[in-house]
Amino acid sequence: MAFIDRILHVPSYGWSDEKGELVVPSVKTLYGEAFSRINIFKSRKNWISMISWLMVVCMLPFFLLFIFKYFSLKLLIAFILYAMIIMGTHGTIWFHRYGTHKAYTFSHPIFRFITQNLVLRTFPEEIYVVSHHVHHAKSDKPGDPYNPMGGFMYCMLSDVNHQSIARDLTVEEYARVAGFMNHTGVWVNSYKQYQKWGSVASPLYTFGLWILNWSFWYAAFYLIGGHGLACTLFGAAMFWFIFVRAFNYTGHGKGKEMHVDGIDFDRRNLSINQMRPGLFAGEWHNNHHLYPASARAGFLPYQLDLAWIYIYSLYKMGMVSSYKDNKKDFIRKYIVGKSKPLVEQQKMVEEYA
Repeated sequence: MAFIDRILHVPSYGWSDEKGELVVPSVKTLYGEAFSRINIFKSRKNWISMISWLMVVCMLPFFLLFIFKYFSLKLLIAFILYAMIIMGTHGTIWFHRYGTHKAYTFSHPIFRFITQNLVLRTFPEEIYVVSHHVHHAKSDKPGDPYNPMGGFMYCMLSDVNHQSIARDLTVEEYARVAGFMNHTGVWVNSYKQYQKWGSVASPLYTFGLWILNWSFWYAAFYLIGGHGLACTLFGAAMFWFIFVRAFNYTGHGKGKEMHVDGIDFDRRNLSINQMRPGLFAGEWHNNHHLYPASARAGFLPYQLDLAWIYIYSLYKMGMVSSYKDNKKDFIRKYIVGKSKPLVEQQKMVEEYA
């Protein structure tokens, strides 16, 4: 079995059947798996899955206070901006382009820490990063942890059902999995600690940073706009945290081929470029699958990329030391083409870029 097929904790229903076809569980089976995976009384190793749902439960009172006590048009606008743009863009900046793909590097760990904590803390990095490597290796195939062909709830419950690491990794396999996380600053468990906790990330670090992050941001929001603003933005973070799980379902055409000529150039998978995630979070998903390690994914003129603007701004200020940008290569291959002389190709690429 290939390494990439070994690193995630296989659900009880498996990834595929005897014929190699994707297993599509019922919604009841998916929820049964989810409640089993968050049961820390069954196994302490379930803590990393449990924390996702625990965070939602902890955010829920803030959301209810926003709706029933503090609701106003101004706070609704703040809610929408924070949930749909700020949280989304940060997810692209931190979890996607840096955490998983190392598309850029920080000049000092302090700038990495600031970027990590620019918003309210949600996913533990491990839940996103490790599984996302598998997603790129097995997009839309059995073993893809958020395979859209499994259905909407297959994706919505993937953070607890499909994204934790395997419990039986060898020393060598665990070292490789931990290597996916070393650059993020997360405190990494030793192999002995992994055998105890079933995770790469230290529980002490994960819970400690969560408490510090939420305490800092509640205080900051309170000083800016009182309890009303604080409850609003905590509720907005919850809204994003829940519904971002649906992104890979819609971002991969809901399991159907929905590519558009002249917009979606990567046809190796079902990923598509969507306007809302693209404009609001820099998540031009088909472009990203074409160039996963690029710090920029907005390649066409109308493809605003807020995540790239942040990364490039930090570069200009010396906080980011290097980055990868594949825009010119994209233009050369997919826009200009190779039918013209090399000099003319280069001129067109520079003008387009």
